[in-house]
Formats: sequence, C-alpha cells, structure tokens
Amino acid sequence: MTRKQRRLTMIGGALVVLGIAAALVLNALRDSIVFFSTPVMVSEHHIKPGQRFRLGGLVETGSLVRGDNLAVTFKVSDGSATLPVAYKGILPDLFREGQGVVAEGALDSSGVFRADTVLAKHDETYMPKEVADALKKQGHWKDDYGEQASGKAQGAQASSKQGVSQ
Repeated sequence: MTRKQRRLTMIGGALVVLGIAAALVLNALRDSIVFFSTPVMVSEHHIKPGQRFRLGGLVETGSLVRGDNLAVTFKVSDGSATLPVAYKGILPDLFREGQGVVAEGALDSSGVFRADTVLAKHDETYMPKEVADALKKQGHWKDDYGEQASGKAQGAQASSKQGVSQ
C-alpha cells in the first residue's frame, strides 16, 4: 500500500467513525427534544397521550381555577382552539389571565394537558414566533407589539451612544 492509499484509508475511516458518532448523538437527542405546539396544532396533529411537548398560547380569561395543594387548572387558547391545562405547583409571578404562557408536559387520556412546567412571558413584547404567527393568523395580534419592541431598542441605542460621547 502506498502512502497516498494509507492516507485516504485513514481519512475515510475517520469520516465513517465521525458519521456514526453524529448519528448516535442525533438519535439520542431525538427523544429528548420537545417541540412547541399551539392548541390548533395539537388538535390537527392528533398528538398521542403521554407524548411530551410544549404548549403555547394565551391564558383564556375566566378559565383560571385554583384548587387545593397548589393545584391549578386553566385553558390555553390561540384564538381558534382551546386546550385545558392542569398544573400542580407554584405559578410564575407574572402568570395571569389574558397573558402569554408556555407549558411543558403531556396530554392525558381525557385530553387534558398535564403540565409539569409553566413559564409566563415577562411582557407583551416577547412572544415565541409560533405563538405570534398563530395570533396574527387569528386576528388577535396587537399592532403595537412591534412598535414597543423597536422603541425600546432605539432607546437603548440612543442611551449607549450618549454614554460613548460623554
């Protein structure tokens, strides 16, 4: 075997090992990746009970019911569909009706989303892209969301320029 053939054999072997390692890593991550879904997507894709996913949308006004031992039920809506959510634990301070929420968990056999994690957004300028797109599609999007975000960014740029010039 010539030197060139040995080098090509080594490079080929290294690429095969690297490919197998990448395939093993991706296969392991596939089970732990949790995708984001809206209530409409849940009903359209017929997600199986027990399959973990993230549910995002707005907490429906009037749907929040507090029970015993930190048990809470509420409904998440994206404008055209709602999904009941059950959660046991301490809710974030910013959690309230009419605000955006992202919950992580799984559906049970009765169609209730059993959340083990609930995240509330800090204000209306932050919203996951999928939720914003769903709200725009349903006509529930407030036009001033983008203006507030760009106004805050411009204010931050102006204050940083003032700090540099002083």
